[in-house]
Amino acid sequence: MARPIKETPILFGKDARQFEARMQEKRTESAEAREKRLKNYALAMQMFEAGKDVVMTTRPMTLDDAYRILDK
Repeated sequence: MARPIKETPILFGKDARQFEARMQEKRTESAEAREKRLKNYALAMQMFEAGKDVVMTTRPMTLDDAYRILDK
């Protein structure tokens, strides 16, 4: 049986101001990082659409692993 979800804590005072300030900061992403992220997303979607089962391992999946799964 699943455990109940705990209530989300409410922030007050200094913690609330710091949280709000962090949420207002604009996060930037380099062109290279964006290209890599989109390429990885497209590869993951190809694997999903091809119906390939991916087994989780103790190490992160590399692009070589992904292409091997897709038989490319």
